[in-house]
Amino acid sequence: MGEAARSLNFIEHIIEEDLGNGFPKQGLRFRFPPEPNGYLHIGHASSICLNFGLGERYGAPVNLRFDDTNPAKEEREYVDAIKRDVEWLGYRWDTERYASDYFQQLYDWAVQLIEEGKAYVDSQSSEEMAEQKGTPTQSGTESPFRNRSVAENLELFEGMKTGKFPEGTHVLRAKIDMQAKNMLMRDPIMYRILHRAHHRTNTDWCIYPMYDWTHGESDYIEQVSHSFCTLEFAMHRELYDWFLNQVHDPDKVRPKQREFARRNLSHTVVSKRKLLQLVEQGVVNGWDDPRMPTISGLRRRGYTPESIRNFAETIGIAKRDNLIDVSLLEFHAREHLNKVAPRVMAVLNPLKVVITNYPEGEEEWLEAENNPGDDTAGSRKIPFSGELYIEKDDFREEANRKFFRLKLGGEVRLKNGFIIKAESCTKDTDGNIVEVQCTYDPKSKSGSGTEESLRKVKGTLHWVSIEHALEAEVRLYDRLFTDESPDTHKDKDFMDFINPNAMEVITGYLEPSLKNAKIEDRVQFQRLGYFCVDPDSNSEKQVFNRTVGLRDTWAKIQEKS
Repeated sequence: MGEAARSLNFIEHIIEEDLGNGFPKQGLRFRFPPEPNGYLHIGHASSICLNFGLGERYGAPVNLRFDDTNPAKEEREYVDAIKRDVEWLGYRWDTERYASDYFQQLYDWAVQLIEEGKAYVDSQSSEEMAEQKGTPTQSGTESPFRNRSVAENLELFEGMKTGKFPEGTHVLRAKIDMQAKNMLMRDPIMYRILHRAHHRTNTDWCIYPMYDWTHGESDYIEQVSHSFCTLEFAMHRELYDWFLNQVHDPDKVRPKQREFARRNLSHTVVSKRKLLQLVEQGVVNGWDDPRMPTISGLRRRGYTPESIRNFAETIGIAKRDNLIDVSLLEFHAREHLNKVAPRVMAVLNPLKVVITNYPEGEEEWLEAENNPGDDTAGSRKIPFSGELYIEKDDFREEANRKFFRLKLGGEVRLKNGFIIKAESCTKDTDGNIVEVQCTYDPKSKSGSGTEESLRKVKGTLHWVSIEHALEAEVRLYDRLFTDESPDTHKDKDFMDFINPNAMEVITGYLEPSLKNAKIEDRVQFQRLGYFCVDPDSNSEKQVFNRTVGLRDTWAKIQEKS
């Protein structure tokens, strides 16, 4: 076996085995089938990357199919958001499909099952049906309506379809086996009555098909060859196959369902219900809040499509559920942004520096590389003057030998600029340092080629010229939950673990090259982290979101707490 074959994941091995057994490669077709009842999250990203990645690997078409069978929860907003997210990740679907495209065919097949004695209308309450279904260790009992005549079933089912009955009065069930060990095979529900307007079919239908009836048959209609879903659907495979057996034409492709493990992300939740709760209770500001694990939220926070795809590839496809540390996702964000993000200077916790020997009222423009690791990134001009901002943490009156930043009597180099020496400092009435007086070496300008410019000092600081600085709102985001698995505690609600410091809003001072930065532009604030321009920005005020710091500081914070 060659190296390429050994590197295949188990899903690809399944496909390779089918091809080896004679399945034609041109018959391969995959699908990504989200329900439009919320925004896609990082868990969906793995499924997107799996299915569309298989399409790319095998040169096979991939359908985007919306599982829109529950009008009570589904909206057009979610359809549009899902399409944006898939496209943003860099994938293109072959055809856009909807389960609602097949409502008539599914209904016709249901009628066929009734005529063949394989489906019946049940008029029990949901509580009665749950009780007679039995338990995993106790067989179920048959519904008193299980042996209705075909004629009566057809009449009732037609009445359900035309809106003759209220919700909850009847359902259509498949007639399989109430003794089956797999409880999903104990006469599963195929249709329920819902008097709700659908986002595509409006009020044309008063009955809607259940997932198990819809999914496999939709795969079959579209001639999907391999239907991959997460492990919670493993028990559904038997029912998937039973429904296919009722309609399958031997001359057509029969879809094959196989399951892979969910990849849960630490310090977050990915249940759509719980994400919706965060939105509705105002914990976050919408589905695309940068604290959310939604693809829209990650995009707004500054993540790149490449970083998410690389993350999905790294965690791979497995057969057992596991928890992935969010630091791995952050690592991929740093790794890609390091390659593509321009370097700029910004000060987020400002301390004023006055260069006392700099000519009063003068300024000069220094040359700065946009990205030292990218020869094609070019350079820009940044203004220098006698009054600057540096970070407060970069100055101490007194410090030990391991402090390589600015201290009284000590020297540092200003990035792309000059060497300065701290001579004195000024404090307010509370003893807080509010200004540092420095002198500079005019011959030490970076890149000038003078002997002084080559002089080595241990510290290099970022800075901005006060006169030229852009004032901006900066949102410092962190993990939304303090616990790595907030929704797994039996004695606490996941909302109990909300991180109160997940967002801090401050005022930052930026170099003027950022004046024309566009929404979603990503940059590295040197020595601080990666940031991007938020959609809330306008001509009056720029807003920057912190995507991720330059290194993982969360573990250190947790160790101290």
